[in-house]
Amino acid sequence: MHNAGRVLGNALTRFEARVLELMAQAGHAQTRLPHINLTRHLDRGGTRITVLARRANMTNAAMTELIDQCEGLGLVIRLADPSDRRARVVNFTDAGQVWLAAFSRALKKAERELVEEIGADAAATLFGALARYAGVVASIGGEDGAA
Repeated sequence: MHNAGRVLGNALTRFEARVLELMAQAGHAQTRLPHINLTRHLDRGGTRITVLARRANMTNAAMTELIDQCEGLGLVIRLADPSDRRARVVNFTDAGQVWLAAFSRALKKAERELVEEIGADAAATLFGALARYAGVVASIGGEDGAA
């Protein structure tokens, strides 16, 4: 019997390493996994820091540090939330939009490579099963992780 967590973790590690390699080839060698953890939770219209932290299962302080890094790379900017000037919203910059397009291409290429390696039928089964499982997990805690 396989340890599901280990197998999933190893597969994710391999996939993410390939995405980072493709990002470096596209001129974004500064990209690190934590940066992806921020950007994967950032809505195109902007997202409050507290929401980003909750989605990423991080403390506000840790998310703020990550935002500082991405802001230093020119990928994101913090702006006052129009609905509450005390709150801050993180948005992609123009350079961040360029990065996001490169990231999307890297993801698609890594996914194509995965399909080529394991076969289209196995990939379809895998993606379907993981989507069902992720849906079950999401329904347990909801977006904010509350049970």
